[in-house]
Order: sequence, then C-alpha cells, then structure tokens
Amino acid sequence: MPINRIILYAHDVEATVRFYEKHFGFQACREAGDRIVELTPPDGGASLMVHPAAKGQRRGQSLVKLVFDVSDVEAFCERSAAEGLVFGAIHQADGYQFANAKDPSDNPISISSRAFRRG
Repeated sequence: MPINRIILYAHDVEATVRFYEKHFGFQACREAGDRIVELTPPDGGASLMVHPAAKGQRRGQSLVKLVFDVSDVEAFCERSAAEGLVFGAIHQADGYQFANAKDPSDNPISISSRAFRRG
C-alpha cells in the first residue's frame, strides 16, 4: 500500500505552505472549514498535508505522521486489530474518516479515507 500523504505539523501553517510552494513547486488546496492545507507536488508523488501543531509540540522535534489511504477505515481497523495493530477511535472529518496508531518506535501513523471522499 503506497504512502500518498504525509502530515507536517507546523506552528506557522501559512509560512510552511509558502515555503513548499516557492521552493518545491507544490500547489496549495484549501477547503472551507478544513484546518489542513493540502499541498500537491507538481510532478506526482506524495502530498503534504500541513496541519497546525499543538501548543505542546516543540519546534525542531520530528513533527511528521505517515498517512496510508484506505477506502474503508472501519474495515481496515477491524482487520488490523485481528493482526495485533490496534488503532484509536475512528474520527469523522469533512467527508472522510481517519484513525491513528503508532508504529513499534512510537512514530505516529494514520489511515484515512480522505483520498476517496466524494464531492
């Protein structure tokens, strides 16, 4: 399963968006009411999803989450739990669902149906 999205937690979302637009040619996609700004690369590859950092997240520490696209978050969570990977609660966002877990080194990972939303 490919990684198509990487979440970057940013203390200054707009400065981060401008940086990736200017230096790497990413194009910003903003949706009303969504606090995530999705940056798509000019020639394909993984999108960057710039998300506001929590107050407790320090600058310079690793603030990245790997996001795996799945069409059915609930079904994936059930299959994963049977194999020993337990995700947290399933969250409903604007037209999609996601759930979070951690890898064996406590790095955050997420599964998301964002890529499959309609509209």
